[in-house]
Amino acid sequence: MNYFIRIIMLKNKSILTCLFFVMGFVFILLDSCSKENSTIITDNDGNVYHYVTIGTQVWTVENLKTKKFGNGELIGTTTPATLDISNEDSPKYQWAFGGYDTSATKYGRLYTWYTVTDNRNICPAGWHVPSDAEWTTLTTYLGGESVAGGKLKETGITHWLTPNIGATNESGFLALPGGSRDYGGSFGNYRHAGTWWSSTSTSALDAFSRSMYHDETSTDRSANDKHFGFSVRCVKNN
Repeated sequence: MNYFIRIIMLKNKSILTCLFFVMGFVFILLDSCSKENSTIITDNDGNVYHYVTIGTQVWTVENLKTKKFGNGELIGTTTPATLDISNEDSPKYQWAFGGYDTSATKYGRLYTWYTVTDNRNICPAGWHVPSDAEWTTLTTYLGGESVAGGKLKETGITHWLTPNIGATNESGFLALPGGSRDYGGSFGNYRHAGTWWSSTSTSALDAFSRSMYHDETSTDRSANDKHFGFSVRCVKNN
């Protein structure tokens, strides 16, 4: 009798050992999957961003807010926020709209093109500022420039001025109108329009950007002065 009891106990121990092993493997697998499927990243300034897959690309859902480059060095700003920088050679600055930091919480910060393309990188590790071609890939996937703006804009008029024409946000991009800053120091277009830099230069003075407006469904591709302050979105490295 004792012999059979010992056999049963040994079998139970073997079963329990196998169960613990299998459960441990499952927990490891689930943990690994949850990390791979995470939709949150953090920049070097501690700001948290979500991201979304649109076609073959992965984009951040919020406008960039960082005041630091990827190596931890601060991105400068001007004092006052309205300082004229038109005579500076290649200014590397960031601003909250109007100089009010509270606006950056929702709408992000505005950066000069020279900041955007600095080799210290302003996007989180593994991400970069999109090229003009990457912006075109996005708008083409969404049906072309004439309709892409509506599919990219946040719906409603909480952050966009009324009427927020054609806004569906069906892409999940959640475009917000962070406004802009010109080289003379004037801030404008807050809640009216959002303009985002590309990393692509068109000349010694200008670079491509994309704009969206509260009263249009389109996206506007144009070349702007590199001294201007525009919003930034990041796209994931391939």
